[in-house]
Amino acid sequence: MKLQMVRMVSVLGLVAGAGLAQEVVPLYAGKDASAQESYPEKQYFSKAWNAEVVSNITKPTLTVFRPSSASRNGTGVVICPGGGFMALSIVNEGTEVAKWLAAKGITAFILKYRVAHTGEDATQEFAELNKDQQKFDEKVGSAIPLAIADGLAAVTYVRKHASEWNISPDRVGIIGFSAGGTVAAGVGLRYSAEGRPAFVAPIYPSTSPLKDLTPRADAPPLFLAAASDDAFGLEMDSIALYSQWIKSQKLTELHMYAKGGHGFGMRKQGLPSDQWIDRFAEWLEMQGLLKK
Repeated sequence: MKLQMVRMVSVLGLVAGAGLAQEVVPLYAGKDASAQESYPEKQYFSKAWNAEVVSNITKPTLTVFRPSSASRNGTGVVICPGGGFMALSIVNEGTEVAKWLAAKGITAFILKYRVAHTGEDATQEFAELNKDQQKFDEKVGSAIPLAIADGLAAVTYVRKHASEWNISPDRVGIIGFSAGGTVAAGVGLRYSAEGRPAFVAPIYPSTSPLKDLTPRADAPPLFLAAASDDAFGLEMDSIALYSQWIKSQKLTELHMYAKGGHGFGMRKQGLPSDQWIDRFAEWLEMQGLLKK
């Protein structure tokens, strides 16, 4: 009852649209996520990334996008936007993805996971630090395990409270982009029994922070999408993850586009990579996850 009251107080309102309701739920209601310092969260438009971003996240949340009651199919997905563990591309890899999936009858949960502490402009800091791998690793090194822990907690939370959103606990998966793809892949490799995702979809992820990519015996199905001209050279990371699932004879699908760059998300570039999310929906449909 107390948890339910916390969730109710956290509701920010309804978003006009065809059955699309939005609420914000604190991931660690009633307790601190860690002993990490707390500082003001910031949301702004980044000229460097040409995207709306959120930085300095210390209190992880789930923003819920509900499909209409007529289209709801009982499947849920946690969405992890990317941003180099320094910020989150909250629209291109967050709300736009959530709206698209909700239109398909999927209940979507955008995870704002913990990232490194940054100053005035996280995206500008990212550009500078990205020139020096050692400095970059030092900056985000402590944030990566926290972000993955938030991903694990998010899937577990949604499964535990699935009935409150009229979804099935065994139909809750996770999708992530870039750094968020690292989080999603981490969840697909390190889940607990109560937090096993129904599917995992890392989109142009970095897998180097994960070390061992060997899937478990009961590993969930894996969907991957990336571009051969990835600006950060991460295309081989998707291939490596795909290869491990194939080697273990687990269900997997990889879409490697000739062009698309890094961070294409929901952007329209007039390229085949624009349709990656349609391929993702087809993959979910093949597994019966779009059926009511």
